[in-house]
This record gives sequence, C-alpha cells and structure tokens, in this order.
Amino acid sequence: MLRFSGCKINLGLSVIGKRSDGFHDIETVFYPVPWYDVVEIIPSNKNVLRSYGITIPGNPDANFCLKAYHLLAKDFSLKPLEWTLLKNIPTGAGLGGGSANAANALMLLNEYFELSLSNVKLIDYASQIGSDCAFFIDNKPQFATGRGNLFQSTSLSLKDYHLVIVFPNIHVNTAWAYSKLIEKNQYSRAGELAPVLKKNASVWKDELINDFESVVFPQYPVLHFLKQRLYQFGATYAAMSGSGSAIFGLFGNQLQAKEFIKHIASENYRTYWSKL
Repeated sequence: MLRFSGCKINLGLSVIGKRSDGFHDIETVFYPVPWYDVVEIIPSNKNVLRSYGITIPGNPDANFCLKAYHLLAKDFSLKPLEWTLLKNIPTGAGLGGGSANAANALMLLNEYFELSLSNVKLIDYASQIGSDCAFFIDNKPQFATGRGNLFQSTSLSLKDYHLVIVFPNIHVNTAWAYSKLIEKNQYSRAGELAPVLKKNASVWKDELINDFESVVFPQYPVLHFLKQRLYQFGATYAAMSGSGSAIFGLFGNQLQAKEFIKHIASENYRTYWSKL
C-alpha cells in the first residue's frame, strides 16, 4: 500500500512574535504543490525504513514516517511494517516534504489497519509531530496561524499560474533563521497578511513579504539572486518558501517559465515546474 506525498509553498510569511511555549506565532498561506515523494508500507517481522532518492540527513530511526507509526502505536496495537520512502522533494527547503510524509504515513496506517480515524483526529495526531504536518491531511489551500497549526479555509487559487521551484542545494536551519529574527527584533504585526492576499497577484511583488528573507538572504546571497532572476524572466511573484531555501516563482506565461528552467539548466540546482 502506498501514497504519493506532496509538499507546499508559503504565500507570504509573517512572524508575529515568540510564544510562551518557545514556538512562534505566524501568519501564512500554505498552498499545496504536486511534487511528490512516495511512501509505501508492507507487512514485516520488524519495523524498518528504507530510503531511496535524495539522501535524508540524520538518524533513519527518527524519520517522520516512523514517528507517525510510534505515535499511533501508543493508542493502537500495530503490527510491524517495512517502510519504503522514495525521496524526491529536497530536505531543508521550506517545502514541508518531511511533514507531508508524516501526514501521509498517518493516513496510510489509518487505512491499512482500519483504524477508522476521522480527519479531525488525524489532524490532532499530525499536530503532535510537527507544526505544519496537519496541513497535509486535507492538503488544500489554508490560511495558517498559531505556530502554523491553526487553519482557516481560503478561496485563494493559483490555477492560472505555472509554478517554478529552484533549490540551490543549501540547507537553511529553521532554528537559526528564527534566532536571527529574534536578534533583529524584527516581527510583523498580526492581521497584515490577509488583506494583501486578497489583492491581485500583480501587486504581491511589492506587498507580500516573507519575513525570513531579511535574515536568510544576507547569509545566502544566491537565494536573493535566484529570486531576482525569476522576476527578470517574467515571474508575476517570486519568494522564498518558509524559512528556505527553495525559491519559487509564479508565471502567468508557460513559455517564460520554461525559459527560466532552460536558463539555469547548467547550474547544479534541483528544479520543479508544474501548472497549478
């Protein structure tokens, strides 16, 4: 049994301030992207994960898929499984690929073991794994607040755009990015993001901000360079996703999107293109 596990981009990201629990309050829109990892489970004598494709840093036993298994195993009697993860989505890119794997692992387990968990309950479990994991249960555009785990439906649609994502093989540590914002005491005010997102995307270039760009770009100038190149090739809007380091552009013109991909084909970057 398997699932195709997607990712997301952030449309704007406002960091409002630090919470008493150590996390930060944010405002953003998570928008699903059809760039997929593949998660598969089969019966086994022991719980084991085999990973292929992009190398995943860290201890395999700490993988989000296994975290999902052990979380459900606290409440249900689960037999061991062999997990296969085909990793296509870059790690440390701000695309939420690992969180999506966790959410899809929960849904796989729910189906495989016939646990009859509702989406509401699955969202509750996903929130215990990571702040943005719960988004991938419903996997539709959502306005996110809190630490990225409180959602409101949005009618925002990018169906008229072509999406290009560029990942320059840089891993931005999220904790580091937050620490730099704290040093600068650079927080946004609550409620500023939503009105901008209601405007036409043609004005987003000047008004839709990802707060992390102010601290990540000086450290990694190539990310700012890629954002500017996307605009030079005709992107309506370009930004860093999450805390980075993936840079994405929205193109109203398919030819311009493909020309950008062609332009950087000689660089050692991982790229993705899709009609949304």
